[in-house]
Amino acid sequence: MSVKKPLEKVSVKKSGGEVSEERETPMNPATAQALTASRVRRVLILAQLDGFANSVKPLAIERFLRERGHDVHLVDTNCLARASSKAGSLGRKLPGSLRPARLTLYANDLASKVLTRRWAFGRRHLSYYVLLADHHLRRRILADRLELDDYDLVICETPYDAGVLTTGTSAETLYDCPNPWADEVFYESRLTDRQLRRFRSWERRFLEGMEHLSFSWESYGRYAREHYGISGRNFLQLDWGCTPSPERSRFAGPPRVAYLGSLSSRFIDVPLLARLSRRYPYIDVYGGPPPDPALGLNYRGYASPDVLRQYQFGLITCTRDLLRREGFSAKHLHYLAHGLPVLVPEWRRHLDLLRGSVPYTEETFASVIDGLSDEDRWLPVSDEAYEQARRLDWNRTLEPLERLLDERP
Repeated sequence: MSVKKPLEKVSVKKSGGEVSEERETPMNPATAQALTASRVRRVLILAQLDGFANSVKPLAIERFLRERGHDVHLVDTNCLARASSKAGSLGRKLPGSLRPARLTLYANDLASKVLTRRWAFGRRHLSYYVLLADHHLRRRILADRLELDDYDLVICETPYDAGVLTTGTSAETLYDCPNPWADEVFYESRLTDRQLRRFRSWERRFLEGMEHLSFSWESYGRYAREHYGISGRNFLQLDWGCTPSPERSRFAGPPRVAYLGSLSSRFIDVPLLARLSRRYPYIDVYGGPPPDPALGLNYRGYASPDVLRQYQFGLITCTRDLLRREGFSAKHLHYLAHGLPVLVPEWRRHLDLLRGSVPYTEETFASVIDGLSDEDRWLPVSDEAYEQARRLDWNRTLEPLERLLDERP
C-alpha cells in the first residue's frame, strides 16, 4: 500500500472575507498518525518454514507487507503436533499436548513415518489417508488456536493448513497454493489411480471454494484449469519472485555450474544430476540432505544463494512427468537473481516466461555449455537472465496483495 504524505485542505480568505481559493497543506502530526493507522491492515500468514524453498515465499510476503506499514503475523506450523520447534531438541520428538486433536495429529505423524516413508506398499496405498487426516486435523487445531476474525487478511502457504480457510471468518482469505496437491502426491508414487481420482475431486471442490486463489507460478494455474477443471474465477496470481543480487556473476573459464537446492524430492531426479556430473566435471552441488557418495557428486554441503556469484550457470534437473513439465523450480529464480544462465531440461515447458533459460538434453548437455564458453556468447544470455530477475522482483510479483488490501473497506 503506497501511503502518500497526508494533506488537508485549508481555505485562504482575502480581505473581503470571501473564500478565494483552497490549497492542500501537510496535516498536523496527530491527524496524520490517525489516518495512517486507519490504513494499516492486520495480516496473518500460515506457513511451514523448512529452511528451504517452503520458507522463501512466506518470508518475502512478510517483508513486503511490513515494509508497507502493515501489521503482519507469521505463524510457523511445521511442528504443530510437537512440544517444541527447536531443531535437535527433545521436545521436537514429543507430543505438544494431550488434547485429542493434537495428540491424534502426533500419532498421524508417526504413522506417516512408519507406514509411508520407506515401505513401498504403504507409500503407494496409505499416504492418501495419512495426508487427508493431517489436513483435517490441522484445520480443527488451527481454528481453535487462531482468532482469524482479528485479521483483515489470512494467507495460507501450504495445503496441509489450508483447511482453516474454510472455517468461516470475517477476514478475507487467500490460499497461495504451491502446486496442484493431488497430482504432486501421485507423481511421487504416493497414490493409486483410484485414490488420485478421489483426491483430485476433493481438491477441485476445495480450490473452487477458496475466496482468493494463487499458485506458486502461473503455469500451475493453467494446469489446474486444464486438468482439474476449476474455473479460475477466484485467481489472484502471485508469481514467485526474487531479490536481484547487487553483485552479479562474472564470466570465467572453464564455466562452472552450480546446483543449489533440495536433494530429497523424487522430482529433483538426483540420478540425472549424477549422470550430468559425469558428462561435465565442473558441477558443484549444494543443499541437502547429503547425497549417497556412490553417486559421485561434487557435494559442497549447504550454502546461501550468495555462493552463486562464483559460477557461470545454474542447473535445474527434474522428472519428465506432466506436472513437472508444466511446472516451475524455485531455485530457477535464485540463479536468475545472480545473472546466471539457467540450464533447464528441454522437456520443461513455458520457458518463454523465464528468459535466460538454456534448454538441454542429457546428450547435449556438455555441448550446450561449450556453446556458451566464451564471454562474448555468455554475456548476452547472462544479461537476459538478470533482466528477467528484475522483472520478477518480489516488489513487483506481490503487488496484487497491495491492491487487495487497498480495496478492503
